[in-house]
Amino acid sequence: QVQLVESGGGLVQPGGSLRLSCAASGFTFSSYALSWYRQAPGKERELVATITSGSISYADPMKGRCTISRDNAKNTVYLQMNSLRPEDTAVYYCNARKSDYWRVYNYWGQGTQVTVSS
Repeated sequence: QVQLVESGGGLVQPGGSLRLSCAASGFTFSSYALSWYRQAPGKERELVATITSGSISYADPMKGRCTISRDNAKNTVYLQMNSLRPEDTAVYYCNARKSDYWRVYNYWGQGTQVTVSS
């Protein structure tokens, strides 16, 4: 059974930092692209960052303020977020994705709430 379980969210003051974790099981973690997305109330889900076996990319919302990393031995992907702003308040989701000749494999976690407020 495929599982992605996020943790590390919470309430943080503006300018603060959080480290999110996503523990995966039930699939070959190392062969997947791992991403973090976020969704604020009333807004569409948006990409934050992606890490593959050979590359890392960041989307505009948090570029320069976050770092994505993965530990294939622990089947875990991380998102270190710094200089947090109130507009970073959202539910943050972990995503694992890969495709082969036959299908696309796309898995989501349940999300972890991040609230940035004084």
